[in-house]
Amino acid sequence: MVADEIPGFWAVVPAGGAGTRLWPLSRAASPKFLHDLTGSGRSLLEETHDRLAPIVGDRMLVVTGVAHQEAVRRQLAALPADAVLAEPSARDSMAAIGLAAAVLERRGAEVMGSFAADHVITEPDRFREAVAAAVDAARDDWLVTIGIAPTFPSSAFGYIHQGEPLEGHPLVRRVVEFVEKPSVPVAEEYLASGRYRWNAGMFVVRPTVLLDLLADRDPDFAANLRKIAEDPALLPELWEHLPRIAIDHAIAEPAAALGRVATVPGTFGWDDIGDFDSLANLLGEQETCSVLGDESTVHLKAATGLVVPASGRVVAVIGLDDVVVVDTPDALLVMSRERAQDVKAIVAALKDQGRADLT
Repeated sequence: MVADEIPGFWAVVPAGGAGTRLWPLSRAASPKFLHDLTGSGRSLLEETHDRLAPIVGDRMLVVTGVAHQEAVRRQLAALPADAVLAEPSARDSMAAIGLAAAVLERRGAEVMGSFAADHVITEPDRFREAVAAAVDAARDDWLVTIGIAPTFPSSAFGYIHQGEPLEGHPLVRRVVEFVEKPSVPVAEEYLASGRYRWNAGMFVVRPTVLLDLLADRDPDFAANLRKIAEDPALLPELWEHLPRIAIDHAIAEPAAALGRVATVPGTFGWDDIGDFDSLANLLGEQETCSVLGDESTVHLKAATGLVVPASGRVVAVIGLDDVVVVDTPDALLVMSRERAQDVKAIVAALKDQGRADLT
């Protein structure tokens, strides 16, 4: 069991995205990482902090949008004042994580790990054990990712192709390649082989190694991140010139092709709560509907699925199976669980209508 702080290790928590498939609960102004989606009484961001704190203490940087920085500071009030980095605009994960790396490089951090603010992880002790193994490998200048054991042949996730064990690190394996989201038949082959893990976007690396890998591909990108870290007043001027690219495409995939990437097979439960169907699964199968919120406002009869009462109104569901009902003060969503992915299309339609007040 890993409970002690890991010396020289910093956690980076990218807190971005609107979680459009969880509309109308999650919106641009109040994204899913600020919500309690597990019934724990803690938001996903707060839960992320809670599971990292035993190994990093207050050595944590949260990278979020300008619009959310005050909400993040309120939820993580115990962190130092300089623990929140605010992006002027969303420019995908490489810019966000790269900025944190440049700041930590100047602070003398030995190793950093990037962990999204909106994931749910069960068995936190096993999670911390995996992180500790990743840190040990990262100290030897590897870019290390933590792979998730796939539980079904998903076409919604990218995959990590595991290779041979890494010398000197018995819990770590070399990465052969990262694979884009496959078709279901291909994903079935991956599961049958036992050599593939889901890519959850968890990266552990020395800040300088990360920036140097980026510099190998895009010297100006890395140089501008370092300039911002040296002089934060340059952030507004330089930020808008940074490329919009995910860290996977910017450095992880090219580095894997060069044999620079390793992976720790995680043995903990993980969910990115991508839509209301996965949220219903997370809350558990029941003979009646799962309720996320005030159960006293929900009345059910011969119904299964998920109800989120978030308006203060009474919600009654009768005779419907696998239904999702999300009731907020200004919008009501009713759908079948199997159509959970279609919520994004509703958000797009509302944006086309100019209804920014609803999205």
